[in-house]
Amino acid sequence: MSDMDSQASILLIDDHPLLRRGIRQLVELENDMEVVGEASNALEGIEKALALEPDLILLDLNMPEINGIETLKRLRAENVGSRVVIFTVSDHEDDVVAALRAGADGYLLKDMEPDDLVPQLRQAALGRMTISDRLTALLAQALRDQKPETEKADYNSLTPREKDILILIADGLSNKMIGRKLDISDGTVKVHVKHLLKKLKLRSRVEVAVWAVEEGLHRQ
Repeated sequence: MSDMDSQASILLIDDHPLLRRGIRQLVELENDMEVVGEASNALEGIEKALALEPDLILLDLNMPEINGIETLKRLRAENVGSRVVIFTVSDHEDDVVAALRAGADGYLLKDMEPDDLVPQLRQAALGRMTISDRLTALLAQALRDQKPETEKADYNSLTPREKDILILIADGLSNKMIGRKLDISDGTVKVHVKHLLKKLKLRSRVEVAVWAVEEGLHRQ
């Protein structure tokens, strides 16, 4: 989806029909989003993701047979370009870290208020990272715990351009949106992101965003 004058397409992959219906009803009240498909299991979800190429996939973590993390890995292996947000009851640190390292673009908890869910879905569909507020501190602590002192991220090792991109990642912008803002190509942004991940010894842009917030480098 390039901008808000076209509807953002959403695919729901969740084994609870009532939950899918509830989200569909919420989304139907909005003019800029639509649910284009539903799936009750991983294999059906992957098939529909390939066929529909939605802007956003809302993916349950705890599904029978093939769980959300494995589903996410398969989606990425199939080169599904949709943004994938995990939607789950689990706020366990291991689940959050595993999901983000498997390539999730966000992590939302099912106990959030319906009124809070809609703006989060909109942000995700637009290419912004979404993560439930109470998980940010948890994830930051997990990142700190997993790194020895010698591997701490060093902001000063970044070039001025990488620092610009870091701040925009912290604001939740996608590569495409960063490219537009800085007037450079998606490919150039991707190269810069790869370099700054390596320099900061972080594995994903979500980790970069959380680290930047913790370091006070985040603008919002």
